[in-house]
Amino acid sequence: MNSINENQTEHNHEDLSGVAAVEKIKQIIDKAESCFFSTAIAVAESCGTRPMGVQEVDDEGNIWFLSANDSHKDQEIAINPSVTLHFQGSAHSDFLVIKGTATASRDENRIKELWKPIFKTWFTEGENDPRISVIKVTPTEGYYWDTKYGFAVAGIKMAIGALIGKTLDDSIEGKVKM
Repeated sequence: MNSINENQTEHNHEDLSGVAAVEKIKQIIDKAESCFFSTAIAVAESCGTRPMGVQEVDDEGNIWFLSANDSHKDQEIAINPSVTLHFQGSAHSDFLVIKGTATASRDENRIKELWKPIFKTWFTEGENDPRISVIKVTPTEGYYWDTKYGFAVAGIKMAIGALIGKTLDDSIEGKVKM
C-alpha cells in the first residue's frame, strides 16, 4: 500500500509583487491576447461579461483596451468601476484572474498609441472615430496558475507520473500584487 506522501500532489506556491508580478501578468496576457472582461454590474441587455482584446500591459501592470463609448461596458464602468478579468493562455496552464478598477476616457494620444488598422472594422471613421474610448484597468489583486518550468517539462512529468503511478506536479500558483 502506498503511503499518503507518495501520491500527494506537490504544491508550489509563489506570491509575486512589484516587477515580478508585472512580468508574470505580461507573460500570461501575451499568451492569452484576450480575456473575459466582467463588470461588477450589468445594465440593459448586458450580462456584464464579454470577450475583449488587450492592447497593452504597461510597466506598472495597467491593462489597456479600446472600447466603444456607447457600449454597455462603458456604461457599467461609469456606475461601478470594479472589474474582473479572466485570462487563459493555453489549454493546461497560463491562467490569470485580475480584479481591478477601470476608467474609461477619450485620451486621443492613447488611442493613437494603441490603434491598429483592424479596429476600423468597429470604428469606421478610423482612429479619429468619436465613439472610441480607452479603458485602463489598474489591478488591485490577482491570482495565477501556471507551470513552473514550461509546458514541455510539465508534459514530460505528467507522462512519467502516469507510467510510475505517482503525481509529478509542475504547477505553480500564487497571488500577484502591484
